[in-house]
Amino acid sequence: MYRLKPYSLTEKALIENCLSGDRDCQKQLFDRYAGKMLSVCHRYARHHSEAEDLLQEGFIKVFTNLDKFKFEGSFEGWVRRIMINTSLKYVSRKSFKNETIGLENTKEESMNPVAVSKLSADELLKLVEALPQGYKVIFNLYAIEGFSHKEIAEKLCIQESTSRSQLVKARRLLQEKVKELHKIAV
Repeated sequence: MYRLKPYSLTEKALIENCLSGDRDCQKQLFDRYAGKMLSVCHRYARHHSEAEDLLQEGFIKVFTNLDKFKFEGSFEGWVRRIMINTSLKYVSRKSFKNETIGLENTKEESMNPVAVSKLSADELLKLVEALPQGYKVIFNLYAIEGFSHKEIAEKLCIQESTSRSQLVKARRLLQEKVKELHKIAV
């Protein structure tokens, strides 16, 4: 019987072969989505090796629950939700949620749009990456993933007001860092 090579299979055929236990297809599925999903995990991890651990744990869940994917909607979106939920479960086991760094009395000032526009996407991502873990998680869920404060509160088992507060603090800290970069550049 002639079989298509895994790299030439459609997403549906690849998933079906994975469900049949085909190791080559499982590797191909991992290879196809690992890069994007590692980026998702990085948003919630404190360092690269932690993101890799989250990726591995997430893919274990993907393969364990692959039979639950009903081919309704995007497979990539389904995998992304698993990675986010895996990361959030990890974060909720840690005590990052209540970090404070003394910005409570800082006034929120408007940013110079020119300063922000001169930042590259990589520089901005590095600033977000450097946020304290609790701030980073809330900022990513709200600003990047598009969750509401209510959804964030439910996912992290916190109050909505805590989510809002952490987001404000994250934004303030990012503003401070952008100002510092702008002063250095001028």
